[in-house]
Amino acid sequence: MISTLKKIGPGIIFAGASIGVSHLVQSTRAGADFGLGLIWALLLINLFKYPFFQYGARYAAATGESLLDGYNKLGKGVLLIYYLITLATMFTIQMAVTIVTAGLASSLFGDFVSIKTWTVIIIAICLILLIVGKYKLLDNLMKIIVFILSISTLSAVFIALQNNSQTISFAQILPKNSMEIAFLIAFMGWMPSPLDISVIHSLWVVEKRKTTKNFKPKSAILDFNIGFITTIVLGVAFVFLGTLIMYKSGESFSNSAGEFSSQLISMYTQNLGNWAYFVIAIAAFTTMFSTALTTLDASPRTMARTTQLLFKNHSYFGYAFWITLLSIGTIFIFFFFASEMGLLIKIATILSFLTAPFFAIINYRLICSKHTPKKWHPSIKMHVLSWLGILFLIGFSIWYLTTL
Repeated sequence: MISTLKKIGPGIIFAGASIGVSHLVQSTRAGADFGLGLIWALLLINLFKYPFFQYGARYAAATGESLLDGYNKLGKGVLLIYYLITLATMFTIQMAVTIVTAGLASSLFGDFVSIKTWTVIIIAICLILLIVGKYKLLDNLMKIIVFILSISTLSAVFIALQNNSQTISFAQILPKNSMEIAFLIAFMGWMPSPLDISVIHSLWVVEKRKTTKNFKPKSAILDFNIGFITTIVLGVAFVFLGTLIMYKSGESFSNSAGEFSSQLISMYTQNLGNWAYFVIAIAAFTTMFSTALTTLDASPRTMARTTQLLFKNHSYFGYAFWITLLSIGTIFIFFFFASEMGLLIKIATILSFLTAPFFAIINYRLICSKHTPKKWHPSIKMHVLSWLGILFLIGFSIWYLTTL
């Protein structure tokens, strides 16, 4: 049992990074606006994204190198496209997760300082933790956070179901107008997380291999599956909470970070009771804080490695450079867009969805190539699911672009 727990790590960090905006914000909003009508979208996107996330863990555990090294073997052009996509999206993504975290901090610790100040504080704390604690901190901290969130969320759903007197409809809905379609794309864009998380996940697996004996591909895939299933279960749970508390209530979620966070915590306490306020508030805050922490680690870690592979000379553009640039850039840009949390999240999630086909195709190409040991190539079932996933992601992106 203990040896098994020691092998669990990157998958739980993946869950900690994923269970953030996509769950606390988008899933609860989906339940509030559509009831259980978008469960189909949640399950479908998880199914079709699964192979491409799993290939990150599979490739890293089988070869001992990250997806970035694999992309480089596929051609410098592939790596350069990844570099440009990450550079274009990393600030928006960091803003989206940090502003929600700041709103929760304001609700939990008090609004004696502004959301902008909380944002600076959170970025600074994350920066210090990552420089001092590095991967080991993420590995240990995420296991605790994900456990706390899982227990508190599932308890809230159970009690909400017990208190519910209305009939729950499982009728599924296909959004029709442009606003509803834009939300659907945003909802699916970060569910359970953007596909580029597979890249940083592969780097986390490489780190895990350095500290854990016998962390082989089977262990890496099992570890990933545990984290992935956790994100699905909690995604459905948050849709239920949004449905049970907000659907047809006449209320709607605010686009203000502070107000949204208060609504979110109230949604829990209405069901669990006021005694649970701090437990739930801390669980929600630590969840978003873990996402802010992991995303602040992810982009700099991948950009540093990409810079090294592309330009060889990385002495001035290593991890420290990129994490400093991301921290300062996020704060600078945020100060101009702080009032539009909803818009920031929508932009980040839509960008993630539109770039998903690229990551799906190159991850699939890499895992099927000569660069991956034959033993760890996908099975027939995974091949079929990969083809369907790529077609789905491309088709859905085209559908969205034609509705603009």
